[in-house]
Amino acid sequence: MIYTLTLNPALDRTLFINQIKADDSNRIEKEERFAGGKGIDVSRVLNELDIPNIALGFVGGFAGDELEGRLINEGIGCSFVRIREETRTNIILNDLTTHKQTVFSAKGPEIEPFELMKLIRMIEILENPETFAISGSLPDGVHPEIYRKIIDLARSRGAYVALDTDGEPLHSGITAHPNLIKPNIHELSRLIGKELTSIEEISSAAKEIVQEGVETVLVSMGPKGILLVNFKEVLLAVPPEVKVVNTIGAGDSSVSGFIGAMRKGLSIGDCLKFAVASGTATTLQTGTALGRKEDIERLFKQVTLKEIEKSK
Repeated sequence: MIYTLTLNPALDRTLFINQIKADDSNRIEKEERFAGGKGIDVSRVLNELDIPNIALGFVGGFAGDELEGRLINEGIGCSFVRIREETRTNIILNDLTTHKQTVFSAKGPEIEPFELMKLIRMIEILENPETFAISGSLPDGVHPEIYRKIIDLARSRGAYVALDTDGEPLHSGITAHPNLIKPNIHELSRLIGKELTSIEEISSAAKEIVQEGVETVLVSMGPKGILLVNFKEVLLAVPPEVKVVNTIGAGDSSVSGFIGAMRKGLSIGDCLKFAVASGTATTLQTGTALGRKEDIERLFKQVTLKEIEKSK
């Protein structure tokens, strides 16, 4: 079973407005609501690809109930720890005239120590954790050390662990040697401590992470594609040119595509192509909607795979 973990999930409300005007009343033309959060996005795309998975994390209050209910209605298995405070709600303003989006990300609830330990005990008894995808920021009250502990725990149970986060949580998580990390260029630059621009610089930085014990590094580079670095090779997958509507959730979708393709037993190159196709498919959707299966499968055939380097 694939499990996804989101410690700071959100209910995402996207408001569509014609020509947003300051200091004036703005009529909402349409509203969309989705269960949000990076790990939850991974679950939603896996579900779109007909790959069973279970979403884990914290939920609380009416917003938490709605978030869980929406996932259930999408056919996604859930096993959340209930918390005392309310799940956060993010607001996304979509201007139908300019086609630009403005995202207001809420701070989120504070997690109590006893609530955190409920989650740890849940992970300790998960049934058949083959793959464990950990994604996103940390809520208040949770130290970055939690990612190291959870990765250690998941790996001790035989899980393939993917980590997608930033800053101190990424630093802490890497010390537990997850099988996969997926930073974008900026996150990798912050991790290494210097700005990276060229493929050679990005590849060299990713190799440093591999030398530290991470099996595979996927570096997302927007329209330039995703660079994969492991002990054996360096591969680059480049998407076809598309009209990008939105980039929210594209990185999470890429994680889904990669681990989903792994679950199906595809080659490393095809797993990378699926990652790129899944991320690109999400850029075609408005608000916080994610890539559709038909778009992912169509784009997969159009992704270009290049071998940058292969070990001898």
